[in-house]
Amino acid sequence: MKKLMRLSARAFALISGIVLALPQAASALTWSWGYSGAGILASGTLQTNDVPDSSGFYLISGITGKRNGEKITGLQPAGTAIPGNEPYSVDNLIRFNFAQLTGNGFGYSTSGGNYANPFFADFLATPGYLEVFSAPPIIPGADNLGPEDSELPITFFAAPIPEPSNLLGILTIVGLGIASLSTRQKD
Repeated sequence: MKKLMRLSARAFALISGIVLALPQAASALTWSWGYSGAGILASGTLQTNDVPDSSGFYLISGITGKRNGEKITGLQPAGTAIPGNEPYSVDNLIRFNFAQLTGNGFGYSTSGGNYANPFFADFLATPGYLEVFSAPPIIPGADNLGPEDSELPITFFAAPIPEPSNLLGILTIVGLGIASLSTRQKD
């Protein structure tokens, strides 16, 4: 009877660990992101949907972080341009591959009243990432960049952050395996 109870407890723990290790249905992914360039340092987290479109892009729905020490206060709505960069609308799309952003990129505001729009510039001789930055006083239109505004090359990266529930399940299975080996030697 004692052996049957131990076996049942092990089976329950093993099944629980496997269930925890399986990918859970999620409504969002969280990504770690950042970029840097001459005088630019930005990083934080992005929230996206969990299902990519047919081109492998995920729609960004939220953003946190800092740009040059200023807190990021909001995501620019898709289909609109950051102030000072009209008519270039952002699409808020990101993917795993090289060229993680589209030519429209994503946009955000900062606590200093500034706006930034990192994007992938495939029109350059050597394609790469650029950031458009708008600072007050903001004059509408991309042709009206003032001395406080810029469009500079950046190095961009982003990667999804693994879900803790999957890690917990994997650790449970590993722990059960170790416990099983030690109890077998005692039996």
